[in-house]
Amino acid sequence: MEGQILGNRYELLEKVGGGGMALVFKAHCRLLNRFVAVKILRPEFTNDEEFIKRFLIEAQSVARLSHPNIVPIYDVGNENGIHYIVMEYVQGITLKEFIKRKGVLKCNDAINICIQICSAIEHAHRNHIVHRDIKPQNIIITDDGIAKVTDFGIARAVSTSTITMTGNTVGSVHYFSPEQARGGYIGEKSDIYSMGICLYEMITGKLPFDGESPVAVALKHIQEQPIPPIDLNSSIPKSLNDLVMKAIRKDQDRRYQTATSMLQDLYKISRDPFSTIIADESLDAGATKRVSAVGDQQIIENERAHAAEKSNNNKNNKMNKKTLWIAIATCSVIVITFVLLMVMLTSHGNKTGYNIENYVGMDYVKVESDLKAQKISVKINRKDDESAEKDTIISQSVEPGKTLKSGGYIELTVSNGVKLVKVPDVSKIDYRQAETKLKELELVVKIEDEFHESIPEGFVTKTDPEKDSMVKIGAYVTVYRSKGPEIKDTKVPNLIGLTQQQAMQTLSDAKLKVGKVTPENISIATGKVISQVPAANSTVKEQTPINITFETPVVTPTAAPNRTIAEKISLKGSNKYGDTIKVRVEVQIAGSNNKNVIMNETKNKSDFPLTVNIPVVDDGKTKVEIFLDDKLYDSFSRP
Repeated sequence: MEGQILGNRYELLEKVGGGGMALVFKAHCRLLNRFVAVKILRPEFTNDEEFIKRFLIEAQSVARLSHPNIVPIYDVGNENGIHYIVMEYVQGITLKEFIKRKGVLKCNDAINICIQICSAIEHAHRNHIVHRDIKPQNIIITDDGIAKVTDFGIARAVSTSTITMTGNTVGSVHYFSPEQARGGYIGEKSDIYSMGICLYEMITGKLPFDGESPVAVALKHIQEQPIPPIDLNSSIPKSLNDLVMKAIRKDQDRRYQTATSMLQDLYKISRDPFSTIIADESLDAGATKRVSAVGDQQIIENERAHAAEKSNNNKNNKMNKKTLWIAIATCSVIVITFVLLMVMLTSHGNKTGYNIENYVGMDYVKVESDLKAQKISVKINRKDDESAEKDTIISQSVEPGKTLKSGGYIELTVSNGVKLVKVPDVSKIDYRQAETKLKELELVVKIEDEFHESIPEGFVTKTDPEKDSMVKIGAYVTVYRSKGPEIKDTKVPNLIGLTQQQAMQTLSDAKLKVGKVTPENISIATGKVISQVPAANSTVKEQTPINITFETPVVTPTAAPNRTIAEKISLKGSNKYGDTIKVRVEVQIAGSNNKNVIMNETKNKSDFPLTVNIPVVDDGKTKVEIFLDDKLYDSFSRP
């Protein structure tokens, strides 16, 4: 769609991103002469009214918002079935890319980013809008370090009667709230949960829940408790750890109840990292509990029940003693049997089983060798992991302390270390093609312009890191785009009176080129320059061609004519010529092998028809060629 113009205003330049519902293009607004982002609904959804409705909800929602940390909407349109939204074009990278680049963020940086996100969400909630898809991919970090929340494509007004998603959950599963995973009611506290997950990832470099499938991850959001961030990164203050754990409580009533209260605690930690964060938002240990009143009648009934219970105890006392002796005997038999069984297991333990240790962090080669020596089958699963050294074990399928018998089975997940890719050779190709190749390798591209003498404009001169370098996934690669040769201004030298060789050398010294040379069909080795275009002392760019006209001497015919005849030259198609016309007449007299120039003058258009005396001989013909403005106009023979 690049090059297409929407609304007679927005020229699509290049695709810069896309999501499940729409594609995003960088565009140029011709009216206001600025770059914008245009989000276009994917073609497969244009006939689906429900998707179109959800797509337009984004514009309707965000148009009501005005906040420095929210990407604003400029325009909405529909042209030939293309539904689009025009937004601010933000120069930067997503928070997801930022985390990949930085790894674990410093606490101050993470808190600052989260304050900006929380401020944006607070503003949206005050306007009764729930984002419902807060994730690092929907947060852009500008070159100035400003966080901007975008993609309100699945947001809905809180005032809607129901926000229950049946059969469908919306958003990204790693940042789901438990209620989203269950397909239940989604409200402001769902956004708070997702913000907590984002902050967790910023300060630990990891997600609290991961799995082999979206369903597995969703179930962990519902059922499992996350590892506290402080256990993964001991450098973070306890107050920040408590804030994150409070934001991602599974019970909505125990989370932050509003974005405002979470924002207050973020500012509090920013000022004093050793401050205390209240564990639960809505529960109060000192709250008054409602208890039913107890009257006199209730006391009487309680005393009667106590007396009846005492009577029953006396009646059953003898039976209880008999039962007690039977129980003691039974327990003795069970204890003796258990002791004998443990002795047997201990005496044969080394022959029938192998005690599994904690292999996490160990080199898998030695562990695999030891296990196979015990006749235990081992399956190795490889996984890219920046936090673990290559060939070390990340996890194991059998917990430490358990015993496996001979012929047992265990799976070990082994780290591939940091995933590296080779920077391809993209030199001397169009920079957009190079950018596509690099992005396909999950590299972040930065474009820099430079002059180059031989590589055409818009083509790649080099990359940094250079080709064949091994870099991490998500690393920055600078693509240097050619601006062509650096062209400077220069003054045109005066060529009048110079010979051909002198003129060409003078132009070369001034970094100019020889343009059209007149006349073309005669030798000008000894001729002098009589005119030039552009004129001397004009300011032009280097390598500009200079047109030169050399003098052409009138040559006396070599064969003596017997006489001359007058020939009139009329002007046909006069509208093709300017006010002045250069006229050259060449003749070749019978008996001569040379052409002679009998006229080489510039005439006014009003001078036509012209009279020219043509030399002729009695016993032969003279061939005549007439050139107007150095182009053959007419040819004939006389007499």
